[in-house]
Amino acid sequence: MKQAFWSRLDELVAASKIQIDRPKGAAHPRYPSFVYPIDYGYLEDTRSPDGGGIDIWVGSLPDKKVNAIVCTVDRVKRDSEVKLLIGCTAQEKQQILGVHNTGLQAAILIERPTEEC
Repeated sequence: MKQAFWSRLDELVAASKIQIDRPKGAAHPRYPSFVYPIDYGYLEDTRSPDGGGIDIWVGSLPDKKVNAIVCTVDRVKRDSEVKLLIGCTAQEKQQILGVHNTGLQAAILIERPTEEC
């Protein structure tokens, strides 16, 4: 069952165009003091609970498979989301987790088992 979950995520990514609308080093449009540590964007023609495309973080590994997800909850926005991590190193995963564990946000990281990669 776990293998099917990760395979379906890979299929979704492969069938979607990756749109990076907040590249590494860019400031957040509403919070200019926040700078994106890694490329951030979404999958075109997909949906997430906030009405936009599925959020993604794209790391520096050459293999662009989904290798983790981050499940978030935000008390200010009163929502929760799942964000896909694509080709992220261990350090990048920790940076992303840190981004989502600030203020009134909280997140957990679920890594793809290594035998699934």
